[in-house]
Amino acid sequence: MPTTPKQERLVTTIRDLVWRFYKALKVWKQQPSPQLITGFRRRFDKIIARRTGYTELDKLLLRLHRRKVELLKVLEHLYIPLHTNASENDIRSFVTRRKISGGTISVDGRIARDVMLGLMKTCQKLGISFFHFLGDRLGLGSAGRLIPPSSQLVMMAS
Repeated sequence: MPTTPKQERLVTTIRDLVWRFYKALKVWKQQPSPQLITGFRRRFDKIIARRTGYTELDKLLLRLHRRKVELLKVLEHLYIPLHTNASENDIRSFVTRRKISGGTISVDGRIARDVMLGLMKTCQKLGISFFHFLGDRLGLGSAGRLIPPSSQLVMMAS
């Protein structure tokens, strides 16, 4: 969340570059050309490897750069969708709630909120009460009805 006009410009610039990259990938995906793959990897590096001086934005770019292989898998596997609409739809209600509340004040608050929302949605998909799950993690659950860790629940469901 930029706090100065300079930070706002940096975020806008990076966002614009990323969207242009995404649009180019969409076009490429319609008529894939192996000769262009190296160019896409270079362009990704050029956008994501920059350092802006805006600490939060630079951390985000670094995190994206660490996921380069995963994010560019579509260049090797055309069946992978470019979008995450299914995932986005899963959290849409939470995004709306976040926008109405005005977000969080700190990075720690954002991380805590995102973790809780993710757990809540996972519990919902698995048909488990989030409050029972959370109570169990905090040692407030029934002694005879322990809920397994979320990683085990997800593995059992798949």
